[in-house]
Amino acid sequence: MLAVLVVAGLTMLSLYFQEGPTGPLHSGQGLVSNLLGPVEEGASRALKPPRDLINWFSETFDARGENARLRDEVADLRNRLAESESTATAGSQRAKLDSLVGGLVPTGSTPVDARVIGRSPTVWYSTVVIDKGSSAGVRLDDPVVSPAGLAGRVTLVNRGNSEVTLITDSDSSVAARVFPSGTIGVIEPELGKPQNLQLNYIRGGEEIRKGQMVVTAGFSDPALSSLFPPGIPIGRVSEVSLEELQAYQRVEVRVYADLRDMDYVKVLASGSKG
Repeated sequence: MLAVLVVAGLTMLSLYFQEGPTGPLHSGQGLVSNLLGPVEEGASRALKPPRDLINWFSETFDARGENARLRDEVADLRNRLAESESTATAGSQRAKLDSLVGGLVPTGSTPVDARVIGRSPTVWYSTVVIDKGSSAGVRLDDPVVSPAGLAGRVTLVNRGNSEVTLITDSDSSVAARVFPSGTIGVIEPELGKPQNLQLNYIRGGEEIRKGQMVVTAGFSDPALSSLFPPGIPIGRVSEVSLEELQAYQRVEVRVYADLRDMDYVKVLASGSKG
């Protein structure tokens, strides 16, 4: 049967190519095409909606998969960017700390790198907690320096962490010197303005101008004592006015350090207290 079908097929193909376009086989092919053409067109139209629906579902699923993949890539890139920026910020702060503290380390003290791990729960810039304690050589009253200048001193020490009282705390006071005039006073926080300090006990005749730098005095005196080494930047003079019939000047100082957002500090561990 298979042989008969093969022979019949070959015979029809041979006759098809041998006869002219008006032959019976060509006429039959045209007749079949004319008969089946409308059926094919109707079937194609009838099947178009379900075919389009299937294609829509397929394209929708593909698009959702692509969107999910793109979201994952964006999230990954965002995390990498945040990590990169965090690393760059940390590196910048540490470089500034190294540069600032380089010439300010008192004899016998050792700079200890620390990270801020806790902050005051109030709006006042009062205290922070750092991740270094007695096990790293930190002691009470050790000066603490931020990348921009003086931050405060250690007031509570545990083995693995310490609490730092900031220079903007209401109980803080720092013997300070106006640079380059050399005028000496006491830096204290200004009530209601955590970012501002006051340089008090300055006599009216002293020449102090807006914009001058204020640094730690770094000396020990019965009236004005200092727990900090000399020369640590504190802030700049933002306003000067006379009070009490020009007996004393009222000097406002804008603190350099961003005490609310600092992440890294240096503790001048076991520094001299004079």
